[in-house]
Amino acid sequence: MTAEAPTAPTGQSIPLRAFARSFLRTYLVMANFNTRGLQNIGLVYAMEPGLEAIYGPTKELVAARKRYLKHYNTHPFWTPLLVGVFLTLEYDISRGLFPAGAFAKLKTTVVYTLSAIGDAFFGGSLLAFWGLTVSSLILTGHTGVALGLGIVLFLALQAFKLTTFVLGFRRGFKVLHLVKRLDLVNWGWRLKYVNSFLLVAFWVLAWPEPFVLWQWLALAATLGLCASVVGRLGLSRESVVGLGLIGYMGLPWLTRLLGSALGWD
Repeated sequence: MTAEAPTAPTGQSIPLRAFARSFLRTYLVMANFNTRGLQNIGLVYAMEPGLEAIYGPTKELVAARKRYLKHYNTHPFWTPLLVGVFLTLEYDISRGLFPAGAFAKLKTTVVYTLSAIGDAFFGGSLLAFWGLTVSSLILTGHTGVALGLGIVLFLALQAFKLTTFVLGFRRGFKVLHLVKRLDLVNWGWRLKYVNSFLLVAFWVLAWPEPFVLWQWLALAATLGLCASVVGRLGLSRESVVGLGLIGYMGLPWLTRLLGSALGWD
């Protein structure tokens, strides 16, 4: 008797071996990143075991592969969930419960929505929190704690990937309601506030010169002002950094000019 994977919403299942292979292949989604389809080759590679189990060696299998060769790009942490959802959708397509022609538009909408959430929460907040926390612990000599925290967070990430993969397969697109309830975008903003304090703490620990409170307060205020300018005026971060460097390099010249004009020696 063949072991079966978790059951899809329509009551269908696939062999556990194919289910596990699709999940493990999601770790390689960036392995063949290309400028035309971005992560599309990695997505097809991850989908292949599940598609073969659903369609077998038929022309429908070829058509299914082509659906995933189109442009695909999202945060890699979401790929397990999406592969699980797509496998369930392929079951519906194979049974005539969902029109294959509507798949492309639905896929694009879901992928880019999750991409924005992933970039905001994982890329822009959680990974920075991870790095700053571990780095600060190492600088304070707590290497054991840093190693333990790194291992815990790493294992938590793997559990997240596996859980979302299974939920995506079992619930299909209904799993997106769960993602919405998690409110990850707002949690990402909260983490960014925490990261701002962690960044200052890291700089204080790594700074080779004696700590001067007013200098750090001025630096924190400057960073806050730059962030406000970027957010309110819609300027690029690169342009603000460039203007800051120009101002910093021109400060000695401006000081001498003012001193000469005011008669200071």
